[in-house]
Amino acid sequence: MAAIESFSTTHSGDPQPGDLIEIFRPAYQHWALYLGDGYIINVTPVDEGPPATFSSAKSVFSRKARVRMQLLKEVVGNDTYHINNKYDGTYAPLAVEEIIRRAEYLIDQEVSYDLLGNNCEHFVTLLRYGEGVSDQAKRAIGAIGFVTAAAGAFSLLGLLRSRSRERQY
Repeated sequence: MAAIESFSTTHSGDPQPGDLIEIFRPAYQHWALYLGDGYIINVTPVDEGPPATFSSAKSVFSRKARVRMQLLKEVVGNDTYHINNKYDGTYAPLAVEEIIRRAEYLIDQEVSYDLLGNNCEHFVTLLRYGEGVSDQAKRAIGAIGFVTAAAGAFSLLGLLRSRSRERQY
């Protein structure tokens, strides 16, 4: 009797070499690029020992990452994934041979990592399209901008209230 695996997908088709793979972690999405034969390429924190996933809080603040070739089912683990070539309508994918050649060249290389400017989604879109893009980073930057504006507004209100109290006495 075969063992039941926790490996699952929300996509009915099999990934093809060069496809972007979106992995759904509890608090964020991790991105990888499918190489073929069950393998993906992705970035993992340099300081997390054995090939790991970006599942720890430490990984979010890491400034360096290692490019790793791993089995898709090992990276997905208990999470789910789907094929998501969502930028194909905006950017023309490079030829599959070129995508794979570029990806294989980077295996085991150390690269810079920045959650907002150079994250795992930027990495795989750079391989597929020749341009690094990340909706995830754009959303985070927008949220940071909103929080900063709100904090500024509350500070200004506090300043105005304290000045109006000073005038009353």
